[in-house]
Formats: sequence, structure tokens, C-alpha cells
Amino acid sequence: MANKLIIVESPTKVHTIKKFLGSGYEVIASNGHIRDLPKSQMGVDIEHDFEPKYITIRGKGDVVSALKREIKKADKIFLATDPDREGEAISWHLTQALNMEGKDVRRITFNEITKNAVKEALKNPKEIDEKLVDAQQARRVLDRVVGYQLSPILWKKVKGKLSAGRVQSAVLRMVADKEAEIAAFVPNEYWTIEADFNNSEGKKAVHAEFYGMNGRKMAVDNENTAVEIEAALHGSAFTVEEMKQSTRSKNAPFPFTTSTLQQEASNRLNFSTQKTMSLAQQLYEGVKVTGHGTVGLITYLRTDSTRISEEADKACKAYVADKYGEGYVGFGAVKNTNSAQDAHEAIRPTDLTITPESVKAEMPRDLFRLYQLIYKRFVASRMKPAVYDTASLRLNSGTYVFTASMSKLGFPGFLLAYEGDEAKLSGDSGILKLKEGDVLTAGEVIKEQHFTQPPAHYTEASLVRAMEDAGLGRPSTYAPTITNILGKHYITKEGRNVFITELGEVVNGIMENSFPDIVDLNFTAKMERELDEVAEGTKDWREMMKEFYPNFEKELNRAEKELEKVKVEDEKTDIICESCGRNMVIKYGAHGKFLACPGFPECRNTMPFLEKTGDVCPKCGKDIVIRRSRKGRRFYGCEGAPECDYMSWVRPKGQ
Repeated sequence: MANKLIIVESPTKVHTIKKFLGSGYEVIASNGHIRDLPKSQMGVDIEHDFEPKYITIRGKGDVVSALKREIKKADKIFLATDPDREGEAISWHLTQALNMEGKDVRRITFNEITKNAVKEALKNPKEIDEKLVDAQQARRVLDRVVGYQLSPILWKKVKGKLSAGRVQSAVLRMVADKEAEIAAFVPNEYWTIEADFNNSEGKKAVHAEFYGMNGRKMAVDNENTAVEIEAALHGSAFTVEEMKQSTRSKNAPFPFTTSTLQQEASNRLNFSTQKTMSLAQQLYEGVKVTGHGTVGLITYLRTDSTRISEEADKACKAYVADKYGEGYVGFGAVKNTNSAQDAHEAIRPTDLTITPESVKAEMPRDLFRLYQLIYKRFVASRMKPAVYDTASLRLNSGTYVFTASMSKLGFPGFLLAYEGDEAKLSGDSGILKLKEGDVLTAGEVIKEQHFTQPPAHYTEASLVRAMEDAGLGRPSTYAPTITNILGKHYITKEGRNVFITELGEVVNGIMENSFPDIVDLNFTAKMERELDEVAEGTKDWREMMKEFYPNFEKELNRAEKELEKVKVEDEKTDIICESCGRNMVIKYGAHGKFLACPGFPECRNTMPFLEKTGDVCPKCGKDIVIRRSRKGRRFYGCEGAPECDYMSWVRPKGQ
């Protein structure tokens, strides 16, 4: 009978780990947390040092009973939950909630679920890291105190079932600020002028772009100037006054961290952050592979680090030398970081002999594509930079200056493994046939009008990067935060782009006015740094809460008083209900404002709410109103729709 018990988080890991060990081990899953703060109340005693009140999670009774039965049989218990703060907290909760007295209880961690890693962890057990437990507990208590006291404010002011939170509200503000920046953008006109330049035989020698006049760079911002330059160019002689040839390098990428994996999977595979993390979890926990059984294919997926083990580094460089040649083996740079998450390696394959091609037939398509991306990125990270041969020239007529450049791949380096069919040439290779002093004649001229474009909307990938750069959240929270505010209809997606909804604008407005600290990016990042200090043992989590709470409580009290003064009533309009003749009122729904009959439930008539902007339709002269797409994205259309089909994503401003 097994006398050694290993407790893991996921049932998938049970099957993967069992085959590595002998009959003396039993493996069982806790299915994540078995204790948590209650959903029905805040569950934090603020007056008594923010003491949390944990309860057994509803529905986990059978799991707890099974764990207790196995614990009774075991002499030695290994807590093998995930190697991060939350995993450490789950192990601690298991010791608190289950009867383990008289048992030899130890903590083990492994960065990858492979036979060697698991056996090595069993040889080197340790104690539960109380500092990591405190850091996770502090995050949970802080988020609960903030969320459970802010959300009722929104219920009173807007509508029920809304929520606010320490990180989610700061991220919502980022999206709102981006939308405001885009809305305020005023496009500027500019022109590009390009020309073919012919040799003495009348044949095209090179295609170049207008740079400036009299040796200085010049922007062409109106048609008159563009026409004037075009007229002056025809038949003009230009001398090659400068010719440069050189090389430039493109460095190999770092191996994946959590955020860069989410960004690259979004950009290359069009995966949402949630989908990326779900698939990566499967790859980490174990996939059935012919000849290997069930094995974890990648290392732990929640990390800020680009560091890899010395053993993995050597194995990868040997793989590169064997497949591509010694000349392709690179140094393998590591990004410096002071993050507390740097205890983990970067995300990499656990076994380079299990190539993506060898398991393609055994995996669902998207799981294979993510594994292939991780595999190729890791291999590329141990390869030399790509080297490009470049050339540039400068043409001068005495008045006008044109420039041309080209770039050609000379040595592919890491691109052989990661980029695949990257363009080998960009620009005009005719440059290479010219030398300083050559005289060319301007031929066909092409002038084109352009307008500057507003800043790009966030995508999930760029939002993750912005969160990381601003210090909002940690690897384990990026995807859940975005998923949460999408689910609340505060933001929406069209294609890859993320937009704020009208409901999101209302919620963000209340948060900015009433709780500026919570939505202040620097303040939220500061709290994350303090949580890191708790994890490092340099700050007490209860002291952190005592420093945070007084100002937060003042803001809560002020907001409550202001709300008491303002009785939030439905706004009455002059629009008459077609069903019963009452004046319709403005209400808030999941996607923002709409018109409803005040006679509900007797009259259930509703209509879209069309807010006028004060602008007029350039087609028919009627009022421009704000409309919403099916996904909640704001656009501007004519009040006379559908008879008038004018619409624009950008608010019309004059002409």
C-alpha cells in the first residue's frame, strides 16, 4: 500500500506524475483551492488586523473527503502545487484545512513535469515559504477589500451586477485614456513625392523619395507645394552625392515570458490571452506522446524571467549546431530583471527531441501551433543574429534632395528557425549599380496625398504589454483581468482591436472622480511593488494594508456622502412611447444607455438612445448622433438613417 502521498492541483498532473513513480506513491489532486474567502460577504475583519475569514469552497466537499482519506493512509505527504505564490498559498491552505498532525509534510516544486524534474524535487523537499503565502494572502485581501466596497458604489450610481477592482479599474482607465486620445486626434495633411531616376541610356536606374531642399529635410504639407516640386523635377539632372554600404544586425529574441507569449500568440496565431494560457496549461500539465507516454511539454507558464537553466542552454546549443551548423550557435542573451517572479525559468520546451513535427498528428491544431511557437522561439533564442547588407544613396539637383535605400538578408541566423519566409530584399537593388558622381535624370514623378493617422487602438497583445510596462498585475493576472472587463462589457473587441463601451466610460468616469488613487497607474504599480516586497520578506502584509486603508476609507466615505446628496433617477426625455404615450426615460443596460418606458412592467417598450453630437451630417444636413455597433463600439451616424447611410468611426469636425 502506498505510504507516500503527493498532492497536486490538477487532475491532469495526476496521470502525468503517476507514471514517473513507483507503487509506493499515491498522487491526488486538490482541484485548485479548497478554501477561499466567502462570496456572500467581504470575509475580511478590517478592525482586527485585516484577518481573513476562510471557508471551504462550496462543492469541494467530496474533494476534501478524498484528500482526508488519502492523508490518513500516508506516512509522508508532499505538497506539489504550482511553483508560484498562489501554488504556495494552496499548499498552506491544505495544511490548515486538513488534519495532517503527526504526518511528515513537505513542500516540493518543479518547473517542468518530467521524470527527472519530479524525482529531483522529491530528493530536495522544503518547507512552505511563508513569505510567498503572505504575498498571495495580501493580494487576495487587498483585492477583496477594494472590490467589495467599491462595487456597491457602482450599484447605487449606475446599475446592479457591476464591479470595480484594484487592477481591473486601472486597466479600464488605460483603455479609456487611449480612446480619449484617439477621439481628440486631429489629422494633418502631408504629401509624399517619389520619382524614377534614369541613366544616360534613358533606362530606370533607381526609385527614390523626396527628402528636402537645399540639403535640409522638408515636410510637404499641401498640394500647391507638391505640384510646384513635381513641375520642377521633370528632366532635372541629379548627382549621386553620397553612397553608403554597410551591414546591420537583428538580434535573436529572448525566450518567452508569460506576457511575450501572450503577445506573440495574439499577433501570430490570433489567440486571445485566455486561450493562450489555457493551451499553455495543457502543454505544461501533460500531453500524451507516442514513445514518451503523458509528459509535460513546456516549463511553467507563469514567469517574468528570460533565464534558462545551464543544462537547457547546452542542450539547445547542441541542437542548433546539429541542425543548422556550428556557425549558427549564438550566445543566448538574458534580459535583466529585478522582478520577484524571476525565480522561474523562461517558458521553453522540456525536451527538444520531442519536435513539433513529431507530435503534430497527436495534437489538436491550436495546441500544436502554440507548442511550435514556443519550440521555435526557444531554439531561435540560442542562435546568432541575422545580418543584413544595406545600402543608401543621396541624390542632389542643387536644390532638391532625394534618398533611396535597400536591405538584403546576408546571413539568416535565427531567422532560419523562427521567421521562416521573411522577405530577403526590401528597397531598390538598383542602388548597388551606382557610385558617387553618377548623374541621373528625373523621370516619372508620383505625388500622393496622405493624412496622419490617430494612435492605434489597443489589441489584447498591446494591452498586455502596456499592463506589463506600467507594472499593473503580474503574469498570472494579465489574462484574467482582460477577460473580466470583457465579460463585464466595459470593453469589447472588434477583430483584434479593443474598444471601451459606453458602460465602461460611465464606470471609468465614476472611478476617476471618486477614487482617483485606485485608477492611478503609478499608485497601482506601487502596490504591486509592495506585494513583491512582502514576497521577499522585507515588508509585513498587515502593515501594508494599514498604510493603504485610511485614505481608501476616506474616499469611500466621501463618495457615499456625495451619492446620498444625489438621488439617481432615470433621466426623462421628450420622446413619447409609441405603445402607451408616456415620456420615455434613459436607462443603462449591459452595453450602455437605452430608452425605456417608465410604465414597466405594464409597458415593455424600449428604443435605442441616440445622443446628438452637435455636428451635422455632411450628406443631408441632419444631426449626427452617437450609435453603437453590435459589440458596443461607438460610431457616428446620421439621425436620418436608414434613408441616409452616412457613418464614421471618427467624429466629424467641420469639413
